[in-house]
Amino acid sequence: SGMEDIFVGETVTPIDHQDSLPVLHIDEPTLQMTFIVNNSPFAGREGKFVTARKIEERLMAQLQTDVSLRVDPIGPDSWIVSGRGELHLSILIENMRREGFELQVSRPEVIEREIDGVKCEPFERVQIDTPEEYMGSVIESLGMRKAEMQDMINTGNGQVRIIFLAPARGLIGYTTEFLSMTRGYGIMHHTFDQYLPMIQGQIGGRHQGALVSIDTGKATTYSIMSIEERGTVFVEPGTEVYEGMIIGENSRDKDLTVNITKAKQMTNVRSANKDQTSVIKKPRILSLEESLEFLNDDEYCEVTPESIRLRKQILNKSEREKSQKKKNN
Repeated sequence: SGMEDIFVGETVTPIDHQDSLPVLHIDEPTLQMTFIVNNSPFAGREGKFVTARKIEERLMAQLQTDVSLRVDPIGPDSWIVSGRGELHLSILIENMRREGFELQVSRPEVIEREIDGVKCEPFERVQIDTPEEYMGSVIESLGMRKAEMQDMINTGNGQVRIIFLAPARGLIGYTTEFLSMTRGYGIMHHTFDQYLPMIQGQIGGRHQGALVSIDTGKATTYSIMSIEERGTVFVEPGTEVYEGMIIGENSRDKDLTVNITKAKQMTNVRSANKDQTSVIKKPRILSLEESLEFLNDDEYCEVTPESIRLRKQILNKSEREKSQKKKNN
């Protein structure tokens, strides 16, 4: 307090003790996300702070205490926010929504660098402790994400410690898969190791398409029953949805547009067999981390104090198809 031109990690020493402590090394950010002012049809309904000025003030305030965060404005209402991993950024988003902010975020991306003319990406050292019975599936799943095993230690009490060197983009969205694969018994820790030449091709990511709402209204039990066989539904009956909002995961790899607001026709014609009581599966409600893991490049996660919604960047179906054709050409 009262010292000018001094930063976190630097030491002020008295005259008779001139040896200062070494400056702390703080890891560079490895992941970035785009933060955008909420522009969905439901914008401004639930949040207290929704304007670009308020969001920018909050991000700048975070920079004062979070030394490994970077914020770069890329437009009047969007910023690239860089951090040390998914958890680092999702804690910031969760804090903001609890404080009453409303915003949209894009899919996390790794920060690439050019080192000596070679395109490089961040690699992380991953340490996993798991029961022996799940060891095979963990090694296989990380191998598919282009991770290399560095060491394996068998402790002799049924637990195995495995150390991998994995590309950071291969670990995006891996936590949920890892926990379900090890039935919650696995422990994973990963930390930035170094930048290495980029691995070609896609690593990780979502293999299924999304179920996208074609209409605005309230989800009905009747329409959810007809959609259930197409994939996993994320919304409960009575949830308000809008055109372009993602309401589930398709069982195939293509996006599917569905009508989830269709109600049963009310007629005075009675059928001989009484209508069965409608029974639908319990929807899969995604947490913030699961929502960020689920995102694709053309999607946003809309975060408000009361809801977490997934949506397409282009809400209109025909405009979305046009832009997809342009991209393919």
